[in-house]
Amino acid sequence: MSDNILEEIFIKRSQQKKKTSPLNYKERWFVLTQEKIAYYDFDPDKGKRKGLRGSVDLEKIKCVETVQPEPNAPQERIYAFQIVYDEGPLYIFAKSEDIRAQWIKKLKEMVRFNKDLMHKYHPCSWMDGVWLCCQQEVKQAMGCKVLDSKNASRRRGSRKPLPPTPTEEKPGRPLPPQPPEPSAPSVGMTVIAEYSYTPMTPQDLELRKDEEYTILEMSDPNWWRAKDNYGNEGYIPSNYVVEAANGIEKFDWYCKNMNRSQAEKLLKTENKDGGFLVRDSSKAGKYTVSLFSKGGGETGGSCRHYNICTSPQGQFYLAEKHNFNTIPELINYHQHNAAGMVSRLKYIVSNRARPPSTAGLGYGVWEIDPRYLTFIKELGTGQFGVVKYGKWQGKHDVAIKMIKEGSMSEQDFIEEAKIMMKLRHENLVQLYGVCTKQRPIYIVTEFLSNGCLLTYLREGLKQHPTAVQLLEMCKDVTEGMAYLESKQYIHRDLAARNCLVDANGTVKVTDFGLSRYVLDDEYTSSAGSKFPVRWSPPEVLLYCKFSSKSDIWAYGVLMWEVYTLGRLPYERLNNTEIVDQVSRGLRLYRPQLANEKVYNIMTSCWLDKADERPNFQKLTLTVQDLLYELQ
Repeated sequence: MSDNILEEIFIKRSQQKKKTSPLNYKERWFVLTQEKIAYYDFDPDKGKRKGLRGSVDLEKIKCVETVQPEPNAPQERIYAFQIVYDEGPLYIFAKSEDIRAQWIKKLKEMVRFNKDLMHKYHPCSWMDGVWLCCQQEVKQAMGCKVLDSKNASRRRGSRKPLPPTPTEEKPGRPLPPQPPEPSAPSVGMTVIAEYSYTPMTPQDLELRKDEEYTILEMSDPNWWRAKDNYGNEGYIPSNYVVEAANGIEKFDWYCKNMNRSQAEKLLKTENKDGGFLVRDSSKAGKYTVSLFSKGGGETGGSCRHYNICTSPQGQFYLAEKHNFNTIPELINYHQHNAAGMVSRLKYIVSNRARPPSTAGLGYGVWEIDPRYLTFIKELGTGQFGVVKYGKWQGKHDVAIKMIKEGSMSEQDFIEEAKIMMKLRHENLVQLYGVCTKQRPIYIVTEFLSNGCLLTYLREGLKQHPTAVQLLEMCKDVTEGMAYLESKQYIHRDLAARNCLVDANGTVKVTDFGLSRYVLDDEYTSSAGSKFPVRWSPPEVLLYCKFSSKSDIWAYGVLMWEVYTLGRLPYERLNNTEIVDQVSRGLRLYRPQLANEKVYNIMTSCWLDKADERPNFQKLTLTVQDLLYELQ
């Protein structure tokens, strides 16, 4: 076929056999295309290839290198090379050095922009339960030889476009190339209001949806000083506007920060044939069209998801023959033409009704007058006191933590609150301000209608959750924690009970850093029941040593809570037994709803040595990759 770049008959070694024998080595017909390397049965008598035996997507390849010959290898297995991907090394034996060099050169050229390229590799093969080069007995053990820096230095986000493969989202398909990143905002730029905003302080400026504004100052990342078309100046929430030149965010069909499950729920609720929206893909920088159709014979209709791909010329497409310079042009075309999809895009379905949270209730507002708070109902009792749902100025939903006296180092927290208010992320519960002029003091935060994640897991899921739903919850948490990590913030008490769920099902992390201000000594020592023993790693249990890596351990336990739908970790052990047994190597079992790949993420968080655990940025990428596979 014209799409084939290289073809060759190689000997392939079986990957799955525990013991290596001559039966593990078989001739296969290998074919390299722009998307993958595939291998087929081979009929030597007729010189023809037969059925497909397996394949590896190029974008999953982490390393392509030579392999030193096995001990006493026959002549036909001298010129070995390896292709390393998620499932391990694929060992291939060429007939000559020239053929091996040709394939390695071409493969390295095609995968050089892959994410997660390895820095170290094993120069010898894995055989009979051991690496022949370094004698390590764990197949996933890191390589023992450093790769040439040219091969290992390319990172995520720099991948060059490959020829397109427009398709509905399916497991195992290669990702579309990275769309061009929007330009960074700057003073003097023109922005368009995505949402209306009513001024909360005399310094604020009113925003009217779809009107243009000029940015005058950006010293505060959350509140920009701007001027409207009538000459009025003031501060606006930066997450309420989008640069006028940046195409898709101003359109109602674009639903930023919406995941697959939320899109399907919204489309099915609207129940319109041809209802659609555009959302961020589970891969950063990618976009997906989600479309609801009542055709196809499925009762109640079904949702389809199509990746927006990019051609080598930088044009966007859903159907390969219909390319457009911008995504809005693409959407406009498919609003009139199905062009290979299950339906044309007939009705815009949007989640634009609720604006995002602002960092504070107005520019410079961190001290809130309690006279403007209305208490409506009690939500529960936390470690600091009662939490109530209420309104600010009679119209803004808020949650109010009423801090019982003697439970918190108040003055230290009040100083910290000024900094914490500037933290803003869609997966963090926004701190709006504090009331400190009376006792008890109040902490005023964003209100999330679905409440605590732990209760949501146990009671709020109306039907059996899908694998995608569970992993999306974990993705929300790791993205919020990756942001905290980037700001050098340690949570210290990450658990399902300290996450909340909004009306759309988005999970947000709350109470980050608050445990530092608890005055109860029991909470910060392994002797007392209030210490989060079940979420703590050995270095915290034994030495009270908190770090971002202890948050990683707690995240693994939170994942376990998600996949057990809210069970208590180590439910049969008391705290003293947990401290003893976890320090000796005990780990939580694999939940029934978690497959091996999910459980591997959990166990990577529970490594004994803190510096060997991944960071949240890496965890986020791992969860995103797995979520893409599930979809």
